[in-house]
Amino acid sequence: MGDWTEADMPGQQGRVAVITGANTGIGFETARALARRGARVVLACRDVDKAKEAAGRIGQDVDVVRLDLAALASVRAAAEELAARYERIDLLINNAGVTGLTGRTEDGFEIQFGVNHLGHFALTGLLLHRMVPVPGSRVVTVSSIGHRFGRVDPDDLRSAGTYAGSKLANLLFTHELNRRLRDANTVALAAHPGGASTEIFRYSSPWFRVPNLLIARVLGRTPAMGALPTLRAATDPLAEGGEYYGPGGLFEIRGYPERVAASARAHDVVVQQRLWEVSSELTGVGYPV
Repeated sequence: MGDWTEADMPGQQGRVAVITGANTGIGFETARALARRGARVVLACRDVDKAKEAAGRIGQDVDVVRLDLAALASVRAAAEELAARYERIDLLINNAGVTGLTGRTEDGFEIQFGVNHLGHFALTGLLLHRMVPVPGSRVVTVSSIGHRFGRVDPDDLRSAGTYAGSKLANLLFTHELNRRLRDANTVALAAHPGGASTEIFRYSSPWFRVPNLLIARVLGRTPAMGALPTLRAATDPLAEGGEYYGPGGLFEIRGYPERVAASARAHDVVVQQRLWEVSSELTGVGYPV
């Protein structure tokens, strides 16, 4: 196959796709592309007004649900609303993320780890009963090149209290989830956007934010290009559970989406299993698998 683009996406008619953080950037472009292919898309976002404005720009069958990943009560409320509204969910795309933000979540977790990993861990567990019966359903979690610089010690989560640590946690979670889903209709995959010009840097210091955005723009890494690895993981009929997609160019910064390799730390089965146990304890969310 040549360069994979939106044109290679199969039709998504009849499918329901829930995307976190979908009012802007990569999440918005993911939602737009899926809606254009016929999916019923749900923008799960903290700011409902911005999500409604984004839904209007997409102009297809798009719904909105309020989701604040920094508050487990909001995660539970959103999951209840989604489960009541939809009898099936075909795609759950854990896209939302923060970097450069300091402080704690409503439940006392370090904010980056709480939003990027624990919030998505809880949401996935609470929605999985709507996915497991659906053939071909997928959970796609968006990680980052930066996961390679991360550390996660599940018994001392201060190590995960960085953006890189939270993105490593996304991959550890994906691999463990996919293993637990081995007898189900659902599979778990991961993706990363490479160097994309998005709003994820909005909380970062100017010395970090400005160079990153300039480099991304020079390399042509628009949000639409950054969304392609997620879209391939979500829709490519040949993609399999446990796979990781990112740009196929130099250092995985630019290029069209291909299957890429995660770091050795992301494949540590002992850490995967222990992180799962600790995440379940911290969030109070069990899984039906």
